[in-house]
Amino acid sequence: MLNQDSYKQHISAQFNAELDAVKNHLLEMGGLVEQQIGRAVESLLNRDSGLAAEVVAGDEEVNDMEISIDEECFRILARRQPAASDLRLVLAISKVTTDLERIGDEASKIARQAVKASEEPASSGGGFVEIRHISNHVAEMLRHALDAFARLDVDMAVDTVIADRSVDAEYATAMRSLVTFMMEDPRTIGPVLGQMWALRSLERVGDHACNIAENVVYLVRGLDVRHVEPDELMNQVEDRH
Repeated sequence: MLNQDSYKQHISAQFNAELDAVKNHLLEMGGLVEQQIGRAVESLLNRDSGLAAEVVAGDEEVNDMEISIDEECFRILARRQPAASDLRLVLAISKVTTDLERIGDEASKIARQAVKASEEPASSGGGFVEIRHISNHVAEMLRHALDAFARLDVDMAVDTVIADRSVDAEYATAMRSLVTFMMEDPRTIGPVLGQMWALRSLERVGDHACNIAENVVYLVRGLDVRHVEPDELMNQVEDRH
């Protein structure tokens, strides 16, 4: 029979195990979503409708993981009533899960554009260089955001938030280039519009990676920086260090 101190230690160990488990499940979901984005872009660039169909089908697993993690978070909140940093962790996990699910949705959108592209002439459109470039950039942002969450690395999280500004600039430049391309050759309007939608999805992936990084800052420092400009973000984080 456990005495009071042993009982408290036992309950604390169980609670820590539950927190570790839900955090690990979140990172597993992040790994799946990273894979989904990579495969979606690959299917678009290679005009691979079969791979695109696999990505679309894989979104169901992403959705199932979101539901499962949400249920874990709810059980922890209901049974453990965590406070302070533990509460921030559960809330951050719940928010990050939502962003990961939405990234999965963007992967599906890109994959659907890949299916359409596979049915068009190979020379149609001119945005594949831009798609490859921006996809590499947002994939790096997502990887760094998840690494920052796993390591509770505020500096990496701040760098990720700041990187979103570059993605936004690249996206604007790419969209202007594609508009010019359509004006020069109206026959490409249909395919180029599809590429523009794919670029829009990638830009949104960058936004969601930025959200994940902001949640790391909230988790570690207790700072809500969702509406803070990147230049000011560094100052606020340093002030609370």
